[in-house]
Order: sequence, then structure tokens, then C-alpha cells
Amino acid sequence: MTSYEATAPLGTEETEARTAIESSALSVSLPAVSIQDLGKCYRLWDNPKDRLKQPLRSVLASWFPISHKIYFNEFWALRNITFDVPQGETLGIIGRNGSGKSTLLQIVCGTLAPTCGTVKTAGRIAALLELGSGFNPEFTGKENVYMNAAIWGLSREEVDDNYEAIVEFADIGGFIGQPVKTYSSGMYVRLAFAVAAHVNADILVIDEALAVGDAAFSQKCMRRLREFRERGTVLFVSHDTGAVVNLCQRAVWLEDGKIRAKGPAKDICELYHEALYSSRQDTKGVARKIGILGADLKREKADPIDQRLKYINHSKYRNDIELFAFNKDSAAFGSGAGFIVDVAFLDASTGAPLKWVVGGEKVVLVVRCRANEELERPLVGFYIRDRLGQTLFGDNTYLTYREDRLIVPAQTSFQATFTFRMPILPVGDYSVTAALAEGTQKEHVQHHWVHDALLFKSHSSSECSGLVGIPMERITMQIPEDQG
Repeated sequence: MTSYEATAPLGTEETEARTAIESSALSVSLPAVSIQDLGKCYRLWDNPKDRLKQPLRSVLASWFPISHKIYFNEFWALRNITFDVPQGETLGIIGRNGSGKSTLLQIVCGTLAPTCGTVKTAGRIAALLELGSGFNPEFTGKENVYMNAAIWGLSREEVDDNYEAIVEFADIGGFIGQPVKTYSSGMYVRLAFAVAAHVNADILVIDEALAVGDAAFSQKCMRRLREFRERGTVLFVSHDTGAVVNLCQRAVWLEDGKIRAKGPAKDICELYHEALYSSRQDTKGVARKIGILGADLKREKADPIDQRLKYINHSKYRNDIELFAFNKDSAAFGSGAGFIVDVAFLDASTGAPLKWVVGGEKVVLVVRCRANEELERPLVGFYIRDRLGQTLFGDNTYLTYREDRLIVPAQTSFQATFTFRMPILPVGDYSVTAALAEGTQKEHVQHHWVHDALLFKSHSSSECSGLVGIPMERITMQIPEDQG
């Protein structure tokens, strides 16, 4: 908050002006959501009779010198939760089922009281929590629109002004006049999101609501969320880490009611992803930056090829992509039974390593590995990701070798290659994430997963929309001679 010092008595107008300036500065500096030492405790009773015994025992203990017996067990759904959400930020909250995500959002929205700590919010809140929360199943969709909007603080006149837009956004047709108890889960979400999107709120809270509904509606919701991010604050809970990385600047990872980690969305989602694999494989913790055991594979000695030299007509629209070397120190995790020693792009015709590639040209991505132990049915795969960590495309070796019982002996080097045409990439930074596992696509043990194993940068591009562009075989436009 900015402070001002007066050198002379101020008049009424000057005092009002100063008050307005200080209030404006305060509103800018205050976070949209401030949570300090928040905790929520539930009492668990072994027997319904104990609910009556506990208060009676407390009363008797205040009158007579008897011990104060406890008839319940404490369960802390949240404990020691502290973080701020600046105005205009989109914060993702991730964690497994039962980690306390929904409880936290209910406290932020005021529908649940905390046991200890404080929650301060600045502005009107609109929320999508449990499916159909705030709806009366006996009321029609239209009646629930007015009732739900009133809960968020809208007057009837404001709802009248926005009603047609709400109905159009929900796109549930004639069902708007039917009781919501006849709605499917997708229709519930459509109507609830439509109301929340037109509340004109300052803070939008979403708890897994977008997991229900068809793809077209989910995309519509995502577009509205991106619009809302430009003027408001969003708390977004989802198990879809891709959506969290796409929408959020920062993320908070909850585990057993406590904050496990918080920071940039991409980094936190990667940590969460590693922990999930670690727990499934029953390993002790997450092994980051696994030390490479054994000798590295020999790399080709041929000089790298610059594919740009093939082109005589240099154009500003050509997709020039600069490739960097494999980073063996990238963050990684896995069991260590096998490891990745190199990731590189090769020229499809000569097999020489590339330092530049042109979008649309055929390339070979090679992932070189070494087995510390005997591997049965090894599985090698990769993802191409943008700077936000969004997966653009990827593949693995499972389908090619699903019928073969491929066994790699211990202390043996092997490699997987993927041949494809490099898509047209918008200008920006990208990375290859590579992984070595054992088993099938659904059931496997992760031996070595390397985040951002190889970085590359697109310097120029003809792509003007979308995350990637597909190289076209041919584009034509014809006008039929016979117009009659």
C-alpha cells in the first residue's frame, strides 16, 4: 500500500482524492485469495451413541473431578495450508482423491467452515463444485438459473438481462423447462457452467466440473476460461495435468491434506506425475536425476548436417528448427533397471545426426538405452512438448512389438527409432521427453523417464494458428468450368 505524507491541512476534495488513491493501491496489492494456516478437522465416531456420550462427559467433567474421556478420533482433511493467489492469476490444485482438494475449495467458497486458520477473498466468487450443487432437483432448469444466480448475488433484473445468453451457452434445448432431476450429468454441468460463466464474478472456482460432458462443450468451456483469465482469478482443480499446465501459471500439490509442493505449473505437474509412477511401482521415493550406470553408447562420428543447405530459395516462412544436444542431467525418475543414454534427431536418408531440421522434412528420432538388468518386453516412447509442457504428439514401441517376446540381456545396449515428418512448429521452445519402461501400455514399470531430454527451438515458421502444422502433400483450388 502506498503511503502519502501531507505538509498542510487538506480540503474535502483533496481528502476524497487521497482516499480514492489509497483504496486503488490497496486493491491492486491485495491478493484475490489469501489462505493462512488453514485446517479442517472432522470427528470420526465408532458408535452413534458416542455422539451423545461426548458432550455429557464434558458437562460431568466440569462438575465433578472425573477424567475427560475422548469418544472420537480426529481426521484432519486439511492442515497447515498457506498460500496466496494474486489477482488475475490462474492457480491449479492437483492431488489424488482424498487429498483435500474439494474441501479446500468449499472453504474458499464459504460453504464449509474451517477448524482453524483464515481465508480472505477479494471480490465476488462463482463456483462449480459438486455436480448439481446449488440446484433444486424439483425445479425446472429456468427456475434453477434464477435461484442459482441469486445465490451468487445477482438481482432478478441482472438475470433477466443474461438469461438468453445463459440458455444459449448451456445448449440443452427444450430441457430448460424440465425439472433438473431428469437431466443427465452432462446437462447438469452445462447449465451450472453457463450460470457461473455469466455471474460477472472476480474469482472463478472449478472442481473437476469439466471432466463431465462432451468434447465440444469442454472446448467451449476452455475458451470461456481463457477469456475469464484475462480479467479474473481462477482456482482450477483437475486430475488432467495437461489442462492444468495449459491453463495455470502456478500449481499447488496436495497430499494427505498438506501441501506437498507449490510452484510453476509445469514443474509441479512433473513432480506429481513422478510420484504417481513411484507409488504404482512400489519404489522408495522418486529417483530424480538417476545416475547413469555403465558405459555410454558410442555416438556417430559423422559431421552433423544442416538441412537448410538443401534449400536455395531462402524464405522467411521456412520452419527452421535448431536442435540442441541430449542433456543427461535433466530431471528424471524410475526404477533404474534400465536407463536412457542418448536422444537425438538423425537425417532420414544418411543417418547422420542433425543440428538443424526444417519443418516438413522426414527425420528419425533415436532413443538409445542400456539395460542394467534383464528386460522382458522393453517399451520405449517419447513425447514432443511445448514450452508450457503441453504434449503435442508422441509414440512408443509397444504396438510394433506387442506379439514379440523381446528380451534384452543385462548390460546390453539397444535403441529405438521413430521415423516421421517433422510437423510445422510455431516459433518457440520445445522439448523431447523420453521414457524406458517394461510391460504393456496399460501395465508397465517405469525404469527411466527423462523430462526435457532434448531441447529444440523453432526460429521461423509459416504456421499462423494451432499448436502444430501438418505438412501438406498438395493444396489446390479449382473453379469448375461448367457453372450451369
